[in-house]
Amino acid sequence: MIKYNCLNPIAKVGLDILGEGYEKVDNLDDAQIALVRSASMHEIEYSDNLLAVARAGAGVNNIPLDKCAEKGIVVFNTPGANANAVKELVIAGILLGSRDIIGGVKWGFENKDDENLAKSVEKSKKQFAGHEILGKKLGVIGLGAIGVLVANAACSLGMEVYGCDPFISVENAWKLSHKVNLVKTREEIFTTCDYITVHVPLLDDTRKMINEETISTMKDGVVILNYARDLLVDEEAMAKALESGKVSKYMTDFINPNTIRMVNTVATPHLGASTAESEDNCAVMAAKELKAYIENGNIINSVNYPALDAGICRTEARVCILHRNIPNMLSQFTSKFASLNVNIENMYNKSRGDYAYSVIDCCAKVDDETRNAIEKIEGVLKVRVLQQ
Repeated sequence: MIKYNCLNPIAKVGLDILGEGYEKVDNLDDAQIALVRSASMHEIEYSDNLLAVARAGAGVNNIPLDKCAEKGIVVFNTPGANANAVKELVIAGILLGSRDIIGGVKWGFENKDDENLAKSVEKSKKQFAGHEILGKKLGVIGLGAIGVLVANAACSLGMEVYGCDPFISVENAWKLSHKVNLVKTREEIFTTCDYITVHVPLLDDTRKMINEETISTMKDGVVILNYARDLLVDEEAMAKALESGKVSKYMTDFINPNTIRMVNTVATPHLGASTAESEDNCAVMAAKELKAYIENGNIINSVNYPALDAGICRTEARVCILHRNIPNMLSQFTSKFASLNVNIENMYNKSRGDYAYSVIDCCAKVDDETRNAIEKIEGVLKVRVLQQ
């Protein structure tokens, strides 16, 4: 029986995927696998029982990836599972950044007791006038699962869309509308577009990519949307640009003491993935990733170990080895199996940065002596044996 722990509430439709052979436990120390959404795992001391963690969402800032990798704990996320939910919020942000709908609604509540409300409406509505998005230029920086959906939706709404992503995957390139104008640098987006939306991970190269210098190159009155990561934007520079009118609206999904006080800003409390459908999609994907790893040793969508799909185990035993990405590991594994008279039928190996993963299918059962011998090889972090 595989025991699992949920650090946050996880949609039932996802937990149902685990099915028979899996038991929910309240204590993480007793679990072999864990599911998490936003709970911080940085202060946790992980037991040797824990094999994998699945984040029901894309961001993994709440999980210590290197610490987990060192203990042979594979961390998964669910890229694309919440993409449509975020896309819809971004489209709403574009519309709210074009028309002062929120100001108009607020005015209505403030004047609800006005006896001459109909006349007041006619006098006051001009202060909430905005712009249509038809024909306006939208720049999409980052054409991953979300960025592609945003770009395609904006094309359908009649916007002239520019996209920039030097690392776009083949899959996402095929999904991207032919109407999107691809440019090589984000600087071209900055100087060209009326609306700019960012959909990139937080890296050294992207941290505060929207800053005083880059804002100065943008069109006057530009609308900037950030539904990806708060630190992609230099908030001090953004506040100054909003005050001066250089940036007409800032739409963000990150409320904090700075953004909540900025003029001409609509800040939502991290609602990007907050839909019932998104939570279900993330939970289902996370559960499937965990099952694939636990039952067949396959790694799909890990953020700290390489992807490796060895298919369904059809041999007597499968040995799954998480280890450091250093020379001579494979030869040590094969030598050890040979010395113990264990025949190898198939071998798979992938590496990612400092870590690697090897899967070895054997023609006979693998006993504790063999497992212990592999575990003692310097550089090996964790060994699992799956027996038929």
